[in-house]
Amino acid sequence: MQPKTTEYLIKKAKRREPDAFAQLMQLSMKDMYRVALAILMNDEDAADAVQDAILVCWEKIHTLKQPQYFRTWLTRILIRKCYDIRRERERTVDLEACEEPVYEDRDNLELKEALAALPEKYRIVMVLYYGQGYYSREIAQLLRIPVSTVQTRLQRGREKLAAYFHEKR
Repeated sequence: MQPKTTEYLIKKAKRREPDAFAQLMQLSMKDMYRVALAILMNDEDAADAVQDAILVCWEKIHTLKQPQYFRTWLTRILIRKCYDIRRERERTVDLEACEEPVYEDRDNLELKEALAALPEKYRIVMVLYYGQGYYSREIAQLLRIPVSTVQTRLQRGREKLAAYFHEKR
């Protein structure tokens, strides 16, 4: 979708038009889910984080000052929600061991396993950069870290992934 169309949808959403907001969220849903999954490593928690982020976005969209930063703004909200869910999960008892196995997505399973093996600080940067197409500068703003740290984490993440796949051979 073209940026002008997105900006038009944002303006309509700021006027509380639900159809425009729904279209905006539909455009962002896949990217949001990937980011949430990279942080939480759990489908259900990722879906909860996306849902919470959408609700906050609807409630606070009037505070968005510059429509061209909508995607960054929404991703920042999502990241905060993911960390909230993770903090909450740390305070609760894990019943996962008692659950029956559920259907597992077999697409790119090896890549998902490799990403899961990465420490979170590398995984989130890799997903934002390669999966979502953010630039290093944008990732630095989202995560509130220096650009050089983003670039270092990207490099180390690539090295760790290469080592992971080299060991698998």
